[in-house]
Amino acid sequence: MNKLPLWKRAQILHMLVEGSSMRSTSRVMGVSIYTVARLLREAGEACREYHDDTVIDVNTRYVQCDELWSFCYAKQGNVADAKSPPPEAGDIWTWMALADESRLVLSWLVSTGRSSDYAIEFMDDVRERLASRVQLSTDGLRSYVEAVEGAFGGDVDYAQAMKVFGRGEQAGKVVRSIKVPIVGDPDLRYADTAHVERHNLTTRQSVKRLARATNAHSKKIERHRDAVALYSTWYNFCRVHSTLRQTPAQAAGLARWSRDLDWIVELIDARRPQPSKRGPYKTR
Repeated sequence: MNKLPLWKRAQILHMLVEGSSMRSTSRVMGVSIYTVARLLREAGEACREYHDDTVIDVNTRYVQCDELWSFCYAKQGNVADAKSPPPEAGDIWTWMALADESRLVLSWLVSTGRSSDYAIEFMDDVRERLASRVQLSTDGLRSYVEAVEGAFGGDVDYAQAMKVFGRGEQAGKVVRSIKVPIVGDPDLRYADTAHVERHNLTTRQSVKRLARATNAHSKKIERHRDAVALYSTWYNFCRVHSTLRQTPAQAAGLARWSRDLDWIVELIDARRPQPSKRGPYKTR
């Protein structure tokens, strides 16, 4: 990997966050698929570390959370007939928490289910990244109720926004929305998950392995986690939001200017151990 110039590694990462699969990236850039996979792994590790160190004490009034479905190796119904599936094969969920005003991705979690254990882990991380009390909005997933109570106690205004879909000719259409206060005193006018759901669409368009009806789905859950970490850091610190006219990190006060993919490559290089200096040559 050290033989690849910085611009080429940055271009590989740029393709991965702009909807290209790993194999198409390897063909266009003229590198091995294993080179792309290794760079994605290194980028995922560097981006997770930077996110953990930087996205803290975030000031925001409203937070929206949602889950994004995908699958690893095979869809859940096909796992039984799959050839040598890995232990994590089947449905996987990407939990996302979005700061409403800045559109900043506060936290994410890739899991193999939507149980209370995963919801608790996710909400604990969300709480640790906030600077003050917020109004929290989620869908009607029951796992959230216990998780929010465990993470925030009573120090949150929490409501669930649930959509009711029609039947017959209106099948698939949202006919009404139900907003239910759960904890504190949430303002139901702002109890909504529209922005995080729109962000889910942006994520599917940017990360090929999350696009529906393709063969670019994740074969290993570790690479899925790396891809989400790379995308979220690029989205927060590099991608200028079309409405805000700045990056989410700038809007949240976490960065003074927008970054580029060269910067992420530099994050990768900064984590590598520096070669030790050789001593003077000695003769006998």
